[in-house]
Amino acid sequence: TLCWVRDFTYSYNEPYMKMYFSHPGYGEYPVVGVNWEQAFAFCHWRTYRMNSYLLAVGSAEVQDYRLPTETEWEYAARGGRDLAMYPWGGNYIRTAKGCFMANFKPMRGNYTVDGYMIPAKVGSFPPNNYGLYDMAGNVSEWTNSAFNETNYSFVHDMNPDYQYNAKSFDPEVMRRKVIRGGSWKDVAQFLQCGSRTYEYQ
Repeated sequence: TLCWVRDFTYSYNEPYMKMYFSHPGYGEYPVVGVNWEQAFAFCHWRTYRMNSYLLAVGSAEVQDYRLPTETEWEYAARGGRDLAMYPWGGNYIRTAKGCFMANFKPMRGNYTVDGYMIPAKVGSFPPNNYGLYDMAGNVSEWTNSAFNETNYSFVHDMNPDYQYNAKSFDPEVMRRKVIRGGSWKDVAQFLQCGSRTYEYQ
């Protein structure tokens, strides 16, 4: 429940966060405060649960669930639009009527001008052409890829993926994982399909 304390040290958000995690009114809001290792473990748990059920009913097992690679995430975010700057396809963060297309931090940090102070309910903004919601804004999304500033100069263009699962004793620079999509507390640049940054796993 303390996942935003690092970014908002003096905001006294502890009572609010406890409500976010426990109140049924937030049941359709995005999951927050999950590190990469927890997301990775969830994929293993989900695979186990699904395959246990399928075997019990006499069906074939499914392929393992996993986090997307950085390239897979970008492909899904673009929604079939090859040169789309944002998941909705346009070059602007507002519609012709002035409505924002995602939940982020616009206009000099005025969090509420897009209609939300914190993460919005999932699906509050229109999906991209693949029917995927919140590929930009709301909460950032983990990928399976390790982060390196020069990834694109040494990975092959047929399958551009850089993997490294860091150990606890590895230096901090080796424990970085790519996150994509930007969040409710990021500026519009991080919402672009090609924008990348990292968090520590």
